[in-house]
Amino acid sequence: MKLLLHTCCAPCSVYCIDTLRNEKIEPTLYWFNPNIHPYTEYKSRRDCLKQYAELINVQAIFEDEYGLDEFCKEAVKDLNARCINYCYPARMRRTFEYAKANGYDTVSTTLLYSIYQKHDYIKKLCEDLSKEYNVDFLYRDFREGFWEGHNKAKEIGLYMQKYCGCIFSEEDRYYRRDNKR
Repeated sequence: MKLLLHTCCAPCSVYCIDTLRNEKIEPTLYWFNPNIHPYTEYKSRRDCLKQYAELINVQAIFEDEYGLDEFCKEAVKDLNARCINYCYPARMRRTFEYAKANGYDTVSTTLLYSIYQKHDYIKKLCEDLSKEYNVDFLYRDFREGFWEGHNKAKEIGLYMQKYCGCIFSEEDRYYRRDNKR
């Protein structure tokens, strides 16, 4: 199996990589996350993943595309459904396209690790893209190791972000929470 693992950030990848390696599956990490804003946050997450990949000796591919303009254009169409209408499909479609064009026979994603993501939607989306691109989808419910991976990432000293990635998730995390108090 030649697995391309879409990777949203280093902390979310810890448990996923450990689990896959325990199954004798060596992933290649794939960074494509034009939803992460502002640029300083994007850069912090990207650079942390680069360092972590080197630390654990895993191959990583970086599609370094800071996509503020496209993200804003697409997200404003329906802010409440931005993840389903744009963020997940854009990232996963690009991952399957890259896999198909570069000889990978299987795709998975660290998005299946987070207890905060729309897990069932991501799973269905990847199943559909698998059929469309004729590239296998390796499903794992990595959420069972969320706190284990979280704690290991903290112990290693990885950059621990405080929100999902886009500017609207930052607003949800800070502004809306503060205004509810």
